[in-house]
Amino acid sequence: MPPEVSTHQAEEDARNEEILIYVNGKIVPKAQATVSVYDSGFMLGDGVWEGVRLYNGKWTFLQEHVDRLFEAAKAIDLTIGLTPDQVSNAVLETQKANGMVTDAHARLMVTRGVKTRPFQHPRLSQQGPTMVIIMEHSRQKLPRPIRLATVPHLRGLPMTQDPKLNSHSKLNCILACIAAEKAGADEALMLDVHGFVNTTNACNFFIVRKGAVWTSTGDYCMNGITRQKVIDLCRSNDIPVFERNFSLVDTYSADEAFLTGTFGAQTPVGMIDGRVIGDGQIGPMTERLRGLYKELVGA
Repeated sequence: MPPEVSTHQAEEDARNEEILIYVNGKIVPKAQATVSVYDSGFMLGDGVWEGVRLYNGKWTFLQEHVDRLFEAAKAIDLTIGLTPDQVSNAVLETQKANGMVTDAHARLMVTRGVKTRPFQHPRLSQQGPTMVIIMEHSRQKLPRPIRLATVPHLRGLPMTQDPKLNSHSKLNCILACIAAEKAGADEALMLDVHGFVNTTNACNFFIVRKGAVWTSTGDYCMNGITRQKVIDLCRSNDIPVFERNFSLVDTYSADEAFLTGTFGAQTPVGMIDGRVIGDGQIGPMTERLRGLYKELVGA
């Protein structure tokens, strides 16, 4: 059996044992980076987050990630208590404290903060928000293309839990990932409420058919920043690209499939529900888009 992998699989790096973490304005050693058991994020998953990648001294699309963090906070009526520039500066300060130059990943997390009593109502969070930045040395390490399995867990309607929110409440996606692993796959392919192919539990999903790139409509998935960059790159390089509804029938007969996300950029998919996609290896379109994305990040 080929080794199990994940889209966030990274090389082991001993430096991560000595990292410094930002917690509410202080940069502290990993062992001291703690939050209260009364924190809203721990108790209820009440918070939002962003992941950002460091390439060659630059946090890729940092402004767009920070803007999306503030949009999500506003959507859940959470006041971050800092300006967008102050949040960006906190990332840069944490980077400087850790001496990181490239191949690092930061996770920005904001919760509604410490509660006065262990119950749901948001008015019980009276001490202000909790903000944490975990920054690790991180280089993707994939021994082979990703295997996906379709699961019964759906990306739902906006009136249940809007899938466009990067919220701390990830249990639905975690259960999808567990179901995929039970089926012998690495990650879950999730459908939307109409049965169309949508996204995975952690990344946006694309297929390639007859020289054209397809992805979902975006109505029921996280509208990823890397997803949008791939769509934009296709349009600016005369590659046909479609945001459309498509089914598993279209997916199984695709020439290529790949995932997009901040950590892995473009991750090839070799198998879906036991069907080999293309020749099971990274395809020429995926390779081309990887190259175009690297040029964009370098620019």
